Amino acid sequence: MRRIAPDRDQLLGIVAEVFREHGYEGASLALIGEATGLGKGSLYHFFPGGKEEMARAVIAHIDGWFEDNVFAPLRDSTDPQAGIGHMFEATDGYFRSGRRVCLIGAFALDESRDLFAGQIRDYFGRWIMRLAEALARSGHRPGEASELAEETVAAIQGALTLARAANDLDVFSRALRRLRMRLGLPAKI
Repeated sequence: MRRIAPDRDQLLGIVAEVFREHGYEGASLALIGEATGLGKGSLYHFFPGGKEEMARAVIAHIDGWFEDNVFAPLRDSTDPQAGIGHMFEATDGYFRSGRRVCLIGAFALDESRDLFAGQIRDYFGRWIMRLAEALARSGHRPGEASELAEETVAAIQGALTLARAANDLDVFSRALRRLRMRLGLPAKI
């Protein structure tokens, strides 16, 4: 029976999970091929630039999801508190309540950081900027809003790491609850 090739979005999701599990350096084409069911030739057809192009495409794919589900609601919500609440809900869902590593954060810590520095910087920079704008619209002074935004994104990333290190997913949930309260939202998640 002929195997049906995944579409590009499915393919990027599969490749992202290989990078999450093995890191950039450890994600060989053999592992990626095994996970996707595609041979090297097919992988190079989709990604002529090889593994680096795959990683760039995965980062862009994740960035696009965050643009649609986190950054745009922060930017466009007429009620900035609702936009901030949406950010927490989307973030909790995306990271599966601490079960899923932040791949862009992992790339930032990996030997591959320099390859993707611009994409990584842009992703985190827009997250902090959009959150700071929403906080400013909700009544915080601009400098305070920027500091709170940076602290919040850093705490989310740290909570993801700590939850995995401690093998205690409640660390992530507790951190989101505290961050919500710190930003003036109800503690629910």
